[in-house]
Amino acid sequence: MNRQRVAWLFLTPALVVLGVFFALPVLGALALSFTDYDLYALADPHNVRFVGLHNYWTLLHRPVFWAALGHTIYFVAVGVPLSMAVSLGAALLLNSPLAGARAFFRTALFAPVVTTVVAVAIVWRYLFNTRYGVVNALLEGLGLHPVDWLGDPHWAMPTIILFAVWKNFGYNMIIFMAGLQAIPAELYEAARIDGASPWRQLRHITLPLLRPTLLMVAILTVSGYFQLFAEPYVITEGGPLQSTVSVLYLMYDEGFTWWNLGSASAVAFALFIVMFAVTALMLRLARRDASEGKPA
Repeated sequence: MNRQRVAWLFLTPALVVLGVFFALPVLGALALSFTDYDLYALADPHNVRFVGLHNYWTLLHRPVFWAALGHTIYFVAVGVPLSMAVSLGAALLLNSPLAGARAFFRTALFAPVVTTVVAVAIVWRYLFNTRYGVVNALLEGLGLHPVDWLGDPHWAMPTIILFAVWKNFGYNMIIFMAGLQAIPAELYEAARIDGASPWRQLRHITLPLLRPTLLMVAILTVSGYFQLFAEPYVITEGGPLQSTVSVLYLMYDEGFTWWNLGSASAVAFALFIVMFAVTALMLRLARRDASEGKPA
């Protein structure tokens, strides 16, 4: 048996699992997006009708979809750079030779990632409660007026962004630490001998050599943040005044509140198209900067 057949033999179980539990559901959802599959069709499949692109056309004319897309883009535009900055900063601190108790801090900062979203979201609801929350108590202690964090449409999404950054930055921190440890220490030593400041070392050594890691983390974070659902579902339930309704939340509402599964599938693939376009743009810009030799 040659190597190619051996490789396919080992890959077959994984491919079968991916096909059954990923490819087939995706194709099934794509097919549903071209139908009016709803609660009546669940009772009798003969009630399903093929409607073509009607679900997509209707979706594009719904203000609630554009509002949800705007909330999602706002969440991504603010949350992704903030999350990456916090992750990189924590990784740089933990990777410093002066850092002590690294194992403890790595574990402590990574702990929110593996903690159940629902549990920590409930804790955050109490922390940011208007009347008896710890955050407003601290503001009052500083002589500031309390803020209705979860009841004010202007503050609800920033609160969710802070929660998401705190919850997820530890994952990217581990990836950044792996990238930092792959940079040869001799480069920093030579830079210090030449009199380069820490800022110049970061700008001319760390960031350029972390370019592939930064790109990978950016793509993973953007993809994850576009799928915003659990945070507004648990913390604000889409409120106040639907100011935290995301595209994925809208999909859930369409599919499992109103049982318009055809429309919900259309929402899912509309989100996929947006994510694919943003990811393709990021990759194209990264390739162009690499070909032009621009610094990170």
